[in-house]
Amino acid sequence: MAWTVLILSGMLEAGWALSLKASDGFTRLWPSVLFVVLLVASMGGLAWALKTLPVGVAYGVWVGIGAAITAVLAIVVFDEAISVLKIVSLILIITGVVGLNLSSSAH
Repeated sequence: MAWTVLILSGMLEAGWALSLKASDGFTRLWPSVLFVVLLVASMGGLAWALKTLPVGVAYGVWVGIGAAITAVLAIVVFDEAISVLKIVSLILIITGVVGLNLSSSAH
């Protein structure tokens, strides 16, 4: 269950990061409100998952999921540039998340 909550929290991290961008420096009300809601939910899920998961692995997975999803959605939603280096880097992040997950289940 902790892994499920952690993965969902990583997805929420992407949501608050994108909301932060959409808030335009907290000058737009609803993206700013969404940022706060998603931030609290994401951190709450991470905190709950840390009750049973090792902090190094859990935090790495949480950040990795959030970073990868944020980067992909930023390309789609905010029309950010895409490059071969960006794609390779995203693959490396995903590989790292899988590796951290496997290293945790080995113990």
